[in-house]
Amino acid sequence: MNPKSLTMKLSKYSFGVGDRFGHQGVAQLKALMEAMKGSIEVTPVWNKSNREHSIIHSLPHDTRKAADAAVKMMNFKGQYYVDADHINMSNVDKFIEYSDFFTIDVADYIGKAADADLIKKSVENNRVLIGNLQIPGLQETIQIDGKNLEDIIKKYLFATSEAGKIYRHIESKKGKDFFIAEVSMDEVDVPQTPVELLVILALLSQEKVPLQTIAPRFSGRFNKGVDYVGDVAKFRKEFEEDLMVIDYAIKKYGLPENLKLSIHSGSDKFSIYPVIKEMLKKHDKGIHVKTAGTTWLEEVIGLAVSGGEALQLAKKIYTEALARKDELCAPYAQVIDIDSVKLPLAKTVDTWTSEQYANALRHIPGHKEYNPHFRQLIHVGYKMAVEHAADYYSCLEKYPEIIERQVYENLYERHLCRLFDLK
Repeated sequence: MNPKSLTMKLSKYSFGVGDRFGHQGVAQLKALMEAMKGSIEVTPVWNKSNREHSIIHSLPHDTRKAADAAVKMMNFKGQYYVDADHINMSNVDKFIEYSDFFTIDVADYIGKAADADLIKKSVENNRVLIGNLQIPGLQETIQIDGKNLEDIIKKYLFATSEAGKIYRHIESKKGKDFFIAEVSMDEVDVPQTPVELLVILALLSQEKVPLQTIAPRFSGRFNKGVDYVGDVAKFRKEFEEDLMVIDYAIKKYGLPENLKLSIHSGSDKFSIYPVIKEMLKKHDKGIHVKTAGTTWLEEVIGLAVSGGEALQLAKKIYTEALARKDELCAPYAQVIDIDSVKLPLAKTVDTWTSEQYANALRHIPGHKEYNPHFRQLIHVGYKMAVEHAADYYSCLEKYPEIIERQVYENLYERHLCRLFDLK
């Protein structure tokens, strides 16, 4: 474990990195270290969910081992963390020994009925919110009446109580000052309003959860590995309002002063990066962005660019993913939109050159050969690589320079440079 002070405090900017198959830690760390030459500190947080571990047949120990190895190889002296991504009470224990960052996912508990007496008590405890609230930085006054407050508490009390339960369980195993807590509620259909976020933060403070990041659901689509789909102006308004609500809640409820927004499925959301960049500068705020899933896509691009048997393996991955599209897409239904009509036929892909395959998969907005539907299917198709594990790992080890270059360029040039105005 990397040594830290007794109180772990996440830096202003952090990136959720990592990779499905544990080979790209150095390439990712190189990109972050290059960004740091521009006088900006971006903390790497290696993350891998229980779902990904179960599909790949890896363990939380493997993620820790890969992160530590990359840090050692690069002689990296900054802070870094290993995230138990999207955990709940049913699976958290397997992560506790190896993680020091926990994304507590309570999306499945939103809307579940809490005890009536607890709801009544919580409404009474939060009556101070009723009325017209003027939150610094917001142009509009937040209005909360008694019914509105009760409805929000009914919707979120069970979820925030579960977050408290999970947090205390982790704390009992690791100790209060030895991990970072994030609360996630992004994988739901309906976005949280700024009013709801304020009440959620009040409830989490009453559960004594010292969260350092929170991942709400914004409007629009945050599909895996492709650009944001939605009203950018609306996102801008929501994002700024959430920043101001968090600032207000920190002061009002004594939440950690470094509490910040987390953007899940944040990779490749190029159309909203200028908004995020603008708002962070305007209000001097931090951000946590999760980008780990795109590493796998860059590996496949690297296979294609490498040619030969690696290109053939990339084609096989697509052919098999296409045949099993419904199976692969089902667990990711809320975060992908694939139009089957726009997916190339397997026999067409089989004729592609290295360049054609890479161009279809690589996310270069405006490129005539880029295909976001192809990209999303490959994104959820990593199970195909697992089923050809010997060949896949052999190619990763045979063509490391080509593959690592794709990973580095993607993270540094298309993500870090866009978000932080790096050159």
